[in-house]
Amino acid sequence: MSVGAIVLAAGQGTRMRSRVPKVLHPLAGRTMLGWVLAAVADAGVEHVVAVIGHGADDVRAALPEGVVPAVQDPQRGTGHAAQVGLDALGQRCDTVLVLCGDTPLLTGELLGRLLAAQGESGAALTVLTAELDDPAAYGRVIRGTDGGVQRVIEARDATPQQLAVREINVGVYAADPAGLRSALDNVGSANAQEEVYLPDALPLLDGPVTALPIDDPAVVLGINTRVELAACEAVLQERLREELMLGGVTMPDPARVHVDVSVRVGPDTVLWPGTALRGDTQIGADCEIGPDVTMIDSAVGDGTTVVASHVVESEIGDGCEVGPYARLRPDSRLAAGARVGTYVETKNAGLGPGARVPHLSYIGDAEIGEYSNIGAGNITANYDGFRKHRTTIGARVKTGSDCVFVAPVRLGDDVMTGAGSIITDDVPDGSLGIARARQSVIEGFTARAAAKARRAAEEASGEGQS
Repeated sequence: MSVGAIVLAAGQGTRMRSRVPKVLHPLAGRTMLGWVLAAVADAGVEHVVAVIGHGADDVRAALPEGVVPAVQDPQRGTGHAAQVGLDALGQRCDTVLVLCGDTPLLTGELLGRLLAAQGESGAALTVLTAELDDPAAYGRVIRGTDGGVQRVIEARDATPQQLAVREINVGVYAADPAGLRSALDNVGSANAQEEVYLPDALPLLDGPVTALPIDDPAVVLGINTRVELAACEAVLQERLREELMLGGVTMPDPARVHVDVSVRVGPDTVLWPGTALRGDTQIGADCEIGPDVTMIDSAVGDGTTVVASHVVESEIGDGCEVGPYARLRPDSRLAAGARVGTYVETKNAGLGPGARVPHLSYIGDAEIGEYSNIGAGNITANYDGFRKHRTTIGARVKTGSDCVFVAPVRLGDDVMTGAGSIITDDVPDGSLGIARARQSVIEGFTARAAAKARRAAEEASGEGQS
């Protein structure tokens, strides 16, 4: 059986109060629409059409390869959107899924069950339904005396008796595409919105309509407001954290850990409270991350500790230590055993194996060799006001506190620098670099200065008395 899918993603989402098209709002590192398309892919659907409208250019650009965009213009309701999708789908499938792009909690497993139910029943259409204690604005499922689905009535068009029905249409359908197309061609728009409603096609289908009730209505929760966006984010986070923990990751306080769908974490790693792992972040085994760590699009090796730090687009090797209160900006690279400590910022910088920048330093556009130790308060002065320049520090270098390296400059292997030095010239291997004014000592200065101050006070007092 060849299966296609039509994802309805043309709406503006006015209640989101946003310039961003509703279906492009992110949840756990993936757009709302992206979650729906991922579920469709997991269900093994071969042909996918996304019906777009509001923000069409932005939504089109966000579609993965293989998904066909179809523009709904003007936008005349869900039934009209389904017609647009069927036109784009053509004759390429025996069964079509129709679903909304604002239901990110849908799973491929559930869609697979719906397709199986449609195939086994031989019905013209199978609709997902759920029972809610408070159906609110959802369309009500009206069943006939035989228990089959007779129609779906939108809440705004329902009578008080119909509004008392608790079974709702969740807006996900599996149908015979030819039959659905024929029914939609005969749907009118005599309703409160003057639109073509997709559910209005159900009584016009040439065959029975069946329902697949689901036990967990949260799975098909739609998003219309930022409140509902946050509710869906919470569900997705719970799913992702559970998957990581079942894979061997420890979370002493899971509710305070945030992960994106693309994050991968190795076994026996501990994620402490306040940890946020975003984007394409990969963490190895036996690490300790957190508390209070944000890591974006970064890679961490095995056995590494990162505490109270911010890491972006960086690579941290095995057995490293980062933080607390470190900031690794893009293209920071730490080889095995390197350390970046308290109040250290790095950018476009590489630390060799065992290299250490323990505290209070800025290392930008620099390379530091293996087992070198950078003293407190060191700065690589990488910008001359026009261009960036690099600092190269060799292996086993020991720099004194409060040194500035004015790039471009190179320190060889086994170099030492004196505290407080401003290094502007290269320092050869095995040398000591010192660049500071010679100290002067003026003996008795304090006493002489105090005596001078007393005399000045006495003279001022005498002038006042006269």
